[in-house]
Amino acid sequence: MKLFKRYKSSGLTIVELLIAIAIIGILSGIAIPLYAGYVENARVQSAMADIRSISLVIEGFRNDRSSLPTSLADINYATFLDPWGNPYQYLNIPLRGVGQCRRDRFVVPINTDYDLYSMGKDGESVPALTAQKSMDDIIRANDGAYIGPAAGY
Repeated sequence: MKLFKRYKSSGLTIVELLIAIAIIGILSGIAIPLYAGYVENARVQSAMADIRSISLVIEGFRNDRSSLPTSLADINYATFLDPWGNPYQYLNIPLRGVGQCRRDRFVVPINTDYDLYSMGKDGESVPALTAQKSMDDIIRANDGAYIGPAAGY
């Protein structure tokens, strides 16, 4: 004779629930940094495409008027923002001189016509590309032959 009846429970035990939460936590810990890397790479690629587009507009301006624009406002790009929410930076080197232009590790100007760049994720930049504040910048160099991260130039 049975005194106690066993009822079969269809729920989860606390141990099973904790294991499921741990697995979700581990997968999230792996997936979130990977996703952040993909998002940052997409922003870099977007900034590179923007710089190519702005360069084409500047070249069209130069062909039409035989001079470079004095600022991005001349080509209606003064309020155009990079993927990190900062305005693109432009310097007409023949007009402003080489004192403020971007420089490589040999302290040589990276362009002879104009500088065009995004200040990158940190939103800060200095003329020397080797400075920490400039490493994440997306630049136009070699008079447009290179467009990409300053760290890769």
